[in-house]
Amino acid sequence: MSGRFRRPRAKAAPPPGTRWASDPPRRRAPWPFRGRRIPPSLSVRTLAAQVFLFQALIMLLLVAVGAAALVVQGLYDAERNARDRSLAVAEAFAHAPGTAQALRSPDPTAGLQSQAEQVRKGSGVDFVAVLDRHGVRLTDRDPALIGTKAQGVGRALLGESFTETFHGRPTDAVRAVVPVTDPSRRVVGVVTAGIEYANVGDVLVRQLPVLLGTAAGALVLATGGAALVSRRLLRQTHGLGPAEMTRMYEHHDAVLHAVREGVLILGGDGRVLLANDEARRLLDLPKDADRRQVRELGLGPGPTRLLEAGEAASDEVVRAGDRLLAVNIRPTVPYGGAPGLVATFRDTTELLALSGQAELARGRLSFLYEAGMRIGTTLDVRRTAEELAEVAVPRMADFVTVELLDAVLRGEEPTSAVREMRRTALRTTRTGHPLQPVGEVIRFVMADTPMAAALRRGKAVLVPDLRTAQDWRARDSGGAERALEYGIHSLITVPLRARGVVLGMADFWRGAGSPRFEEEDVAVAEELVARAAVAIDNARRYTREHTMAVTLQRSLLPVGLPEQDVLEIASRYLPARSGVGGDWFDVIPLPGFRVALVVGDIVGHGMQAAVTMGRLRTAVLNFSSLDLAPEELLGHLDEMVTRLDSQTATADDDDHVPLTGATCLYAVYDPVCGRCAVSRAGHLAPAVVDPEGRVTFPDLPLSPPLGVGGHPFETGELELPEGSRLVLFTDGLIESRGRDVDEGLALLSSTVAHADRTPEETCRALVERMLPERPSDDVALLVARTRRLAPSCVAAWDVPFDVTAVPRVRGEVSRRLADWGLEETAFSTELILSELLTNAIRYGAPPVRVRLLLGRTLVCEVSDGSNTSPRLRRAASTDEGGRGLFLVSQFADLWGTRYVARGKVIWAEQTLDRAAEPDPSLLFDVMGL
Repeated sequence: MSGRFRRPRAKAAPPPGTRWASDPPRRRAPWPFRGRRIPPSLSVRTLAAQVFLFQALIMLLLVAVGAAALVVQGLYDAERNARDRSLAVAEAFAHAPGTAQALRSPDPTAGLQSQAEQVRKGSGVDFVAVLDRHGVRLTDRDPALIGTKAQGVGRALLGESFTETFHGRPTDAVRAVVPVTDPSRRVVGVVTAGIEYANVGDVLVRQLPVLLGTAAGALVLATGGAALVSRRLLRQTHGLGPAEMTRMYEHHDAVLHAVREGVLILGGDGRVLLANDEARRLLDLPKDADRRQVRELGLGPGPTRLLEAGEAASDEVVRAGDRLLAVNIRPTVPYGGAPGLVATFRDTTELLALSGQAELARGRLSFLYEAGMRIGTTLDVRRTAEELAEVAVPRMADFVTVELLDAVLRGEEPTSAVREMRRTALRTTRTGHPLQPVGEVIRFVMADTPMAAALRRGKAVLVPDLRTAQDWRARDSGGAERALEYGIHSLITVPLRARGVVLGMADFWRGAGSPRFEEEDVAVAEELVARAAVAIDNARRYTREHTMAVTLQRSLLPVGLPEQDVLEIASRYLPARSGVGGDWFDVIPLPGFRVALVVGDIVGHGMQAAVTMGRLRTAVLNFSSLDLAPEELLGHLDEMVTRLDSQTATADDDDHVPLTGATCLYAVYDPVCGRCAVSRAGHLAPAVVDPEGRVTFPDLPLSPPLGVGGHPFETGELELPEGSRLVLFTDGLIESRGRDVDEGLALLSSTVAHADRTPEETCRALVERMLPERPSDDVALLVARTRRLAPSCVAAWDVPFDVTAVPRVRGEVSRRLADWGLEETAFSTELILSELLTNAIRYGAPPVRVRLLLGRTLVCEVSDGSNTSPRLRRAASTDEGGRGLFLVSQFADLWGTRYVARGKVIWAEQTLDRAAEPDPSLLFDVMGL
């Protein structure tokens, strides 16, 4: 190539940044490009041009594939849209008022043809046809098809709606077929609506020019970008082609032999590929070293071992003859080269005298690194102290003792009183030592002992020879003599300090057969103890927070289960290993001897999760006081969660635990009928164990978790024979890292499948078999065994909707109370019944029903078909009414209203062991006396 500058191989290039004395004072190009004019434009011979062509080809391929994918997606979307539109039109026409009636008329075609055409034109579909129950067309866009039988509508004649891509006569189409049913749900006809397959892709055809234009624009932009990249590459490579790159490699080869560091390149088979002059000098390589195996070069054991191992090494010091070489080895494969390695050698013979100290320092650094990995693996204060002792023995000391303040062991903030500590860890290499055991209190009352001096100064104290030291004997001279007789002769005592506060003390002892401690050991001991102190302080703070969170969690859970007679209940709550979570349970007595069982789970862990759980539990208690149905209660709870999360979403609080995603199961058991109504929001279904011990997981309606919104909640009912057990639990019971949900449910089923177990025994068996000592997730467990209210304790009367029936019912109630031996409550019960029954007949709606329930208390219920709820008010002296509910509230211990599927129930509850005594002054006041 003309104009190329040829530099003699014998003359070395000047160092970068220097000039020859004869050079003119002008900017010179780098050596490979001097004397050559850089081409102003791309050439196919340059590396930049080849990269540009390759990029342009890739972009063209990507754009073509993307356009094809968009076309395919457009066809799919058009067909799916046609299906949805056809189904909507067919369903609307089939379910329209009058369609079924017209099909039963003598001339369905006359009544439906015009309507079908109007729907077809208005909805944008190609055809709307009505068929009779034999599949014969009654209406069609083409009158010639009326009276012919349609193909492929058999499923619709059986009552199934479907959409399909139809191929056949009269035309291929995307159609929907929907049955028309009469009020008794019998199929009386079929409606088909659809779009001809040839018209499905019309929208895509209209969009195709835009799509192709966009693809062309994207290709132009991509090509332009590739041109810019290639232009930059052209400037960076100065228009070099493959030949020029080879020439530059030759220049680098010249530089390689000029450096003052040995470079040795080996192939994948261990043969020498290249050795520069410095490597030949340092390793005393023979002249014929090229292509020879490493083991044949006589390099010595150190270099030969490193080179044959083929592993990466950094500044590995080895001896080669009378030289000490620092070796660095890197494989060539990760850097794009052929299999092999590159080794560099640097002469460090002058460091030979310091190699022993460097090795010792490296050992200490390795020891401290290992200690950092082994200390603090748990968040337990005692275990962390034990890890400190385990790391130090025997590599640093023969005996290690660790004492901590009692406040630190309890997770509390340490105080300034450090004269008394408790031995927490002890590690030795030999038995029979005279050191005090773990658990004993160590007192530092003598000011001149090494331990007291270390606490006072806040740093380590070294006692190289205990035999000549007198101050350490002051605290316990007898114990000191026994330690010396045992062979303990050297000590380093270091205070455990974190954040400037003393947490405890660590003592390192050496015995017979070990050298005494030196000053260099003090720095290692201080660094080791400093790392352990940070880990112990973290564990202490975690212990404090965990204790507070557990205390808060347990205070927010039920302290004791409420008294009731219809369920035998046992419960468990186990916090997680990493901290408390949001699992909770509750047992809520409801009117009419019903009992509500609640289990829930909050997202997250820690104190914030416990507080969030408390808020949700309080809300459930409040909503349950309204005596709502399970699905209504969860609906109100879902609205509350959505509102609370929306209020806190804008708050800048990283610790906020969201309520959205919480799960809850709410069940209400009625002992009169033995039914249990269950509604759940994202929660696992309970396990039901019948009296024979058979276990089932009922298929109950499942709604999304709380806060998701947009979905109604449903309730399922369970028939529970007396003696059945209902097992409610959170996912922490059945899920773990080594067990999935199905395995957990199977294990739970086998554990509770025993007919003779009580709820307490069931809880104990589940915890012992399914949970480790410290579970990874918190667990809430509730087991309830059902009881039924005896039929003799239930009395019910259907009351005619007539005020004159009140005395008769009152008399029957009095006789039933006498049968139950409750004559002393007859007066108050008759009064309550008269007021409630009169109000139901006067202001309510039929049917009216009275029910008495006898259990721990006496419950009187009056139900009617009206949804209007009475309310307590203070009647004026001139009012003729308005005093009935006041009298009820005075004579009943509790009263209220609950709504049922048809109407409402007003109930009043009286305690049996004492009769309610109304306030006479209030009675006289309300009666106007």
